[in-house]
Amino acid sequence: MRLLHTMLRVGDLDRSVKFYTEVLGMRLLRSTERPDQKYSLAFVGYDDEDKTAVLELTYNHGVDKYDMGNAYGHVAIAVRDAYKACEEVKRRGGTVTREAGPVKGGTTVIAFVQDPDGYKIELIESE
Repeated sequence: MRLLHTMLRVGDLDRSVKFYTEVLGMRLLRSTERPDQKYSLAFVGYDDEDKTAVLELTYNHGVDKYDMGNAYGHVAIAVRDAYKACEEVKRRGGTVTREAGPVKGGTTVIAFVQDPDGYKIELIESE
């Protein structure tokens, strides 16, 4: 078994694809339109789906906002340099909600950014 994808419901598919591709540097891998079922999908990731887990962005036609609830946490992404990654996210118009620095009580350097729908993305520095 292996993890295939994580699905996130988004309020504007084009805006979300732009964020994940232009701000976080993912690639748009494929998209699907299902007008009869009233939804659209876009799969984004850093590599092909047969090699790694990706994100499935789901737009339900006519729904532009979702309640995040309190069970969802975040998506984590490994980066070589969390400080530089935060600067690049800001340069590309993204929002950093926790600047890069050591995790409380530890030495691992992390940061958090937020996508246009409010989902948190943790950047974890690793070599």
